[in-house]
Amino acid sequence: MTRSVLIEKVTEKVEGLTKKQVETIINTVFEGMKEALAKGEKIEIRGFGNFRLKIREGKTARNPKTGEKVQVPPKRAIHFKVGKPFHDALNRAEN
Repeated sequence: MTRSVLIEKVTEKVEGLTKKQVETIINTVFEGMKEALAKGEKIEIRGFGNFRLKIREGKTARNPKTGEKVQVPPKRAIHFKVGKPFHDALNRAEN
């Protein structure tokens, strides 16, 4: 699902809000999430899941084409852990 599809679906479900208003709300939510993660804060959305920042250590890797060793710098990555209600709903949908 893309951001524009999400905006369309929310606009259909919520009466009284224009597409532009819904877009502003969704963009504000995503910006808030981005800012919180950039500060190292954890985001918990009950029933959906948790987002948190993981720091990946730097390492020595190998270029598969040349075999040359390459230093990979440390980096930050987002880790998502799905909530139990969401996980259960996904597994029910498959059966």
